[in-house]
Amino acid sequence: MTNVPTRSWADAPELAKSKKAVPEGLWMRCPASECGAILFRRSVENNLWVCPECQHHFRITGEQRVKQLCAPDSFEPFNADMAPMDPLNFVDLKPYSQRIVAAQKSTGQNDGIQTGTGFIKGRKVILAAMDFFFLGGSMGSVIGEKIAQAVERAADNDLPLIIVSASGGARMMESGYSLMQMAKTSAALARFDEMGGLYISVLTDPTTGGVTASFAMLGDVILAEPKALIGFAGPRVIQQTIRQELPEGFQRSEFLQDCGFVDRVVPRSELRSEISSIIDYAGK
Repeated sequence: MTNVPTRSWADAPELAKSKKAVPEGLWMRCPASECGAILFRRSVENNLWVCPECQHHFRITGEQRVKQLCAPDSFEPFNADMAPMDPLNFVDLKPYSQRIVAAQKSTGQNDGIQTGTGFIKGRKVILAAMDFFFLGGSMGSVIGEKIAQAVERAADNDLPLIIVSASGGARMMESGYSLMQMAKTSAALARFDEMGGLYISVLTDPTTGGVTASFAMLGDVILAEPKALIGFAGPRVIQQTIRQELPEGFQRSEFLQDCGFVDRVVPRSELRSEISSIIDYAGK
């Protein structure tokens, strides 16, 4: 009888070292509660950051949004150097000025929005894309000013305006300054409308608070990505206030479409085609 070589538990460290290491971040889990699938990160990225199993739309940065919507190398940013100040010297758990620096370092952006001109399927547009990863996409003075100037450029050049919203609302660290951006952006869009401009608003997960209460819901056409959270106050706050069970899917894109607040729910892969079709239909 031949002797069969065996390994003991003491050999485990050597066995682990002999295996090829799996690169960190190669796999990811779908955050959708009804899915939770383990996904190959590269396949998700190639699918525009949409889960191939359940079609959950991951949150993406403003920079990624620009690359997905615009033709390669066609986006020309403006006001990219505009950065937030700390007019109130606001401090909560830490100074607002420190939060700004940390957000700039982690995102590589000066604030939570990208604005510029670009081409979407051959149509020249003014595009503004918010970034939820910069302080929750909160709307402060810089975001309000950049949107207002984007509206004015669209008016001056007779170009369609596209704003992609992704925000938790007004930036509390700027207090009244942030709330004034609601009036400023709404007034700019009112003038743009009087001039016959075309404004397409794209709502993504999440679009809430003061952004929803101002420019996000003022589009001539309002599109939304599937299952995006859209509303002023969150569903939990509303449920606690009215002390009633909320309908299934409350404040999600599909619910708002049924209620007439959203014109169309459009998967991310179809956004470019949908936007270009609307521009053609409007004759812009």
